[in-house]
This record gives sequence, structure tokens and C-alpha cells, in this order.
Amino acid sequence: MAGIRGSTQGAIRGYPHRADMRSFGLGQSIIVVISIGALVWGTATNGPVTGAFLILLAQVVFLAAAAWRVVLILVSLRLAPDPEPAADLPRYTILAALLDEAEILPQLVERLDAIDYPRKLLEGFLLLEAHDHATLAAAAQCALPAWLNVLVVPPGSPRTKPAALNAGLAVASGALLTVYDAEDDPDPRQLREAAARFAADANGPLATLQAPLRIRAQAGSEGGFLERQFAVEYAALFEVTLPALARLGLPFPLGGTSNHFSVPALRAVGGWDAHNVTEDADLGFRLWRSGYRLGTLRRPTYETPPCEMIDWLPQRTRWLKGFMQTWGVHTRSPAGLGWRGCLSLTMTLGLSLLAAVAHAPSLAWLIATIAISTVAGLPPEAPRFALAVLVVGMASAWLNGKIGTRRAGVPYTAADMIVAPAYWSLLTLAFGHAVWRLAAQPFAWDKTRHRCDPAIEIAAQAEVEAGREAA
Repeated sequence: MAGIRGSTQGAIRGYPHRADMRSFGLGQSIIVVISIGALVWGTATNGPVTGAFLILLAQVVFLAAAAWRVVLILVSLRLAPDPEPAADLPRYTILAALLDEAEILPQLVERLDAIDYPRKLLEGFLLLEAHDHATLAAAAQCALPAWLNVLVVPPGSPRTKPAALNAGLAVASGALLTVYDAEDDPDPRQLREAAARFAADANGPLATLQAPLRIRAQAGSEGGFLERQFAVEYAALFEVTLPALARLGLPFPLGGTSNHFSVPALRAVGGWDAHNVTEDADLGFRLWRSGYRLGTLRRPTYETPPCEMIDWLPQRTRWLKGFMQTWGVHTRSPAGLGWRGCLSLTMTLGLSLLAAVAHAPSLAWLIATIAISTVAGLPPEAPRFALAVLVVGMASAWLNGKIGTRRAGVPYTAADMIVAPAYWSLLTLAFGHAVWRLAAQPFAWDKTRHRCDPAIEIAAQAEVEAGREAA
């Protein structure tokens, strides 16, 4: 068992673009230092001009984001036809990397066992850490189906989800492979759809398919601020953005779960980068570099969202830190991505990072401008074009969210739209935290706390109460 991690890490070491080599090379670091120095110098010597430049930069970012969203919305209106069912189903491997998930493990096992796929062609591994005694004990007490096994990942560094997935990849015997998280509830026929799409591929080497992730509303609850905005964000990404990018034949950052892989393609690129805290985002562009294509599925996986700030902020900090890692790794040699790959990298990860920086300052500037003008009894002094740009940017985001939520069956009301800028502004807080973490703890993995699905808990409680009444 101890050799599992070593064998897959050897494959990773053979790949030249890795987060553990440093997220930014020397040249990239020099550019960052010069840019920060120029900003500080400009603010100190001529603050108004520097401020005008930053406002102009924010306008460019908002306009680019708005135009990009409109293009993706139009492209996503035309969906690819459903493939014919695969005549011969391939062997399938399911991996689930778990850490401190003793409470939720039985729920996951139940959901995985509900997958509609021939059991003789199915194998699964619960990837558990050797030091996680509580989850190991929960797995030992759980009645696992015959096709699902526990694989103890040996101690080593880094102790991350992608490192555990590489351990599973080393022993996988399936031709296709998928990854699920502890809180996932995949559509039972998702594997069949993926097998059919891989079998129907006739346009080149298809390496991976991303299933849509949908936030399940809590039973009997309308959801809080973070939960509802998180659901809208997921709907826009997985119902509009990613299907459109796949339709355009462009690479995109994968989601951390419910991505389905051709095992030969995954092994050919060395598996996951164990040091990248958004290994999914990196892997999407790494597969593209090696000549592979990416696609999407229609059958979803349902998840529960981080409902509290204590859960949301570390998760979003890790995402933004990983985006910076991935941006640094892949811009060291952009020629390998080609112009189409560079376009997608810029308009997905790059634009996400810039937007995270710009959201809170832009909202603060807008509120201050309106407040000062109102108090002084004067018309707004801000340029009308700047205000129009902000409105256009927000309108395109609202439209993207509205279309995505309609497809996902997620509520999106006028009240959600009004408070959305406050949610977007929280990304600036997460970005600042991510920059600090990238410098101080670049490879530290912020674990997202998972809870049992409230719908399951409510249903179980209802059964108990019904039993008491019957008695």
C-alpha cells in the first residue's frame, strides 16, 4: 500500500508545469513586483490620475465580462443532441476522497449504491487518510456494496485531495473514471450518459466530461443569503458557461467533482497535480495542452452549499488561491495553450481574479458617488459612461444567473438580484485572503466542512415520527 502514492507522484514529476515548482516564475514575479510598485508610486505622486486609470481598468474588465457572458449565453442556447446509449458499457471506476467525513459517509455510500450501472462493470474506492481514525471507523461499520472498497492512502506530503485521487488512479482498472465528493448526490444514470458520450465521440480525443453541479434547496427552507447566491453562481457556471465553452471547443476549468475521465488520457498527463489546491481547474487546461478535448453532460449531481461564512470564506479563498496557482503555472509557457487556450484561460480564471479584485471597490465607488451627490443636492459627478458600464456588467451577470437558474430549477427572485452585488463584493475579501495564503501557505488545503443533506435528515425524522404515530 505504501507504494501507491509514490508511483503516481512519479508520473506527476514527469510533467513540467506543476504548482509545486512555484506558482509564478522569476519573470512573472518581476512583472508583479513592478506593477505593484508602479501602482504605489502613481498613487503617491498623482492620486487622481492613478484613480482614473484604475476606474478605466475596472470598466474594461466589466465590459469584457459582459460581452463574454452574452456570447456564452447565445452559444448555450443550442445544446448538443443526446447520444445513443453505448452498445458495450466499459468498466467504470468511482473515486471519493474523504477526510473527516465520518458523519456523512453512510449517506454517500447509499447514494453511490443507487447508481444505475452494471455491478460487474463497476468498481469504487473510498480514499481515506491513515490518520483519519473516525472516518476509517465509520467505513468499517458501514455495510459497503461488494464493488465499493476502502483504500487507505499512506502518509505523505502533500496531504491533499489530488494526492489521494492519484493513489486511487494508480489502482483503477476501469476504462472510465469519475470523482465524487462526500456530499454528492449524482443522477443514477449519469455514468451511462458519460459512457454514451465517450462512445459517440468522433471529433478527436475526448478526455473528460463535466456533469452540472446543482445546489439542492433545503427542504422546508427558502435558504439564506449565501446559500441562494451560491446556488445562482453554480447555475450560471454549470448550466451556461461550461456547456457554451464545450460547444465552442474551448478548454475550461473543471469542477472538483462529477468530472468523468478517459483513464488512458488521465494517466497520459500524469494524473492530478497534488500541490495545486484547485487541481480540477489545472487539469482542464493541462489536458488541453496535451491535445485532448473537454465536454459536458446533462445529468446533474446535487450538492449542499456552504451556508455559513465560516465555511464559505475558506472554500472561496482556496478556489482563488488555486486560480492564481493555475494562472501562474500555465502562463509560464502560454504558447503550449495556443491562442484559443489562452483566450479561455484569460476569460475564465483571469477574468474571475480581476473581477474579484474589482467588485468591492466598484460597489463602494458607486455607493459613495450616489451618497455624496444626494447629500450635496447635486447631480452625480461620476461619468455617465462609468455608471453605464457598471449597470451593463451587472445586467449581464443577472441575465446569466436567470437563465442558469431556470435550467437548474433554482429560484432566483428580484430580491436575489438586488443583493447580488453584496455577494460579489465578498469575493474581494476572499481574494485578499487568498493572496496572503498563497504567499504564506501556498500548498495548504482548506477543507470544506460537509453536513448531511437536510432533505435526508428531514425525511428520516418524518419516518421516525410516522413510526411513533403508528405505534
